[in-house]
Amino acid sequence: MRQQDKAALKRYLEKLERAKSGGQVNVDESSKEQQERIARAKKDFKFMVQYYFPEYAEFETPDFHIDFAKKVLKNRLIRIFAEWGRGLAKSVVIDVLLLFWLWINDEVNYVVLVSISNDKAVDLLSDIQAEFEGNQRIIHDFGEQKQYGSWEIGNFATKNGFIGKALGAGQPVRGLRKKNQRPDIIIVDDFETKELVKNPSRQLEYAKWFETALLPTMDGRKRRFLYANNRFAPVMVQTILQERHPNWIIHRVNAYDETTFKPTWSSKYDDEYYKVWEEDIGSLAARAEFNNKPHTEGKIFKAEQIQWTKLPRLDHMKQIVGHWDIAYAGTATADYNAIRIWGAKDNQYYYIDGYVAQSKMKKALDWAADFQKLLPNSVIVTWRFESQFWNDEVKRTIKEAEKRHKVKFNFIKVDTPKSNKYQRILTLQAYYQNGRIYHNIKKKSHNMTQVGNAQLFGIEPRYKTHDDAPDADQQAIIYLSEFIETSSSKKPIVGKYSKSENHF
Repeated sequence: MRQQDKAALKRYLEKLERAKSGGQVNVDESSKEQQERIARAKKDFKFMVQYYFPEYAEFETPDFHIDFAKKVLKNRLIRIFAEWGRGLAKSVVIDVLLLFWLWINDEVNYVVLVSISNDKAVDLLSDIQAEFEGNQRIIHDFGEQKQYGSWEIGNFATKNGFIGKALGAGQPVRGLRKKNQRPDIIIVDDFETKELVKNPSRQLEYAKWFETALLPTMDGRKRRFLYANNRFAPVMVQTILQERHPNWIIHRVNAYDETTFKPTWSSKYDDEYYKVWEEDIGSLAARAEFNNKPHTEGKIFKAEQIQWTKLPRLDHMKQIVGHWDIAYAGTATADYNAIRIWGAKDNQYYYIDGYVAQSKMKKALDWAADFQKLLPNSVIVTWRFESQFWNDEVKRTIKEAEKRHKVKFNFIKVDTPKSNKYQRILTLQAYYQNGRIYHNIKKKSHNMTQVGNAQLFGIEPRYKTHDDAPDADQQAIIYLSEFIETSSSKKPIVGKYSKSENHF
């Protein structure tokens, strides 16, 4: 036996023992009680999970599990992506719980489970296979399912005729038909890898394989296609399929609220869980893994253009500005409150610090006040914001922050140029190309700095990403350019405030 086969057998036996150690059977129950329970399990996904799979029901079944299961049961021709963040039990729900629910409802006869390799697919499919063989509650209610002679791990058939077949990426599909049986559900799980997302041509090949080879193996009234993977990269096989088939369903579930850190699956994770993850691996990495927000690799602005350096003394700066791009809502889908603090010295521009978060204005101003209070008396920050945001609510929030922190901001309202925002932000590229922009090395691992730079890297034609931080950067640098010394005069060119600027 191959070493890999031995390892697969060992894992299967461990799963079998876990299935056998599940809930006990009530041998004294009446036939009526048994039938009533089965009838309820067919209708109630949550109850079905709790009774037949207590080993998986340590935490309460969340609403998004139930919603997904109902959608799949209802629609026999569904094509749906379970684009759930890491840790939300995609594999368990789809490969085991939902598959069994379809089975007891007579909605599935032949499943093909596809993964990036055959070994991985076998491992995933063996979860439900072990339940069919060892779960005492399943055996008690539906009879013994193991069929000797047809019980190869990853390629099995139960006594009632249900077939399970594991398949690796790109493998031949012609042998999937068994007599008059064709697959009636295809599940794709754990297909994308870090290596695959670096190979665009292979991604396109696999997308075509799904469309032209795998999907056509299904025939009949039931032809479900389920694809489970969080979106951790900008371009994946699933995004290619989604773009080609806009009518296919994307069931996206993010693991937590990025503003409050409240978890989506609150019975499993506490309010500190994802906050700690952001602190451990950084907000960009955490949001890619848990919130389907892949880090964008720059096409115009690139990471290698960021020059990290030790800042000059702040009291040696010619001018320091803090530009605030205001946002009101503070929700997970809202714009970001972005405050970017820049300084000018000689012929260079220095990013000093920044606040970039989907928060209420209060938190942004609290951050600005804390920053200002830590500055030496000899350092003054010119605070600015766009006049288009000015209203009584902004005015009130600023006054409350000043009173709360015992500071004075002296914000200046600035009219935003009428030119296209994308074109304005693109003007920063010349500064980066000429090596005139430097970033504070102490903020290299700072979460909000990372988020701000990720927005910058996302700027490209027809971009749909947030742009609050690079917009604030552009406004700050244009303002500072008025204080940069020219090479000829070596005298600072100090710009005057336009009539559209007003102190607050």
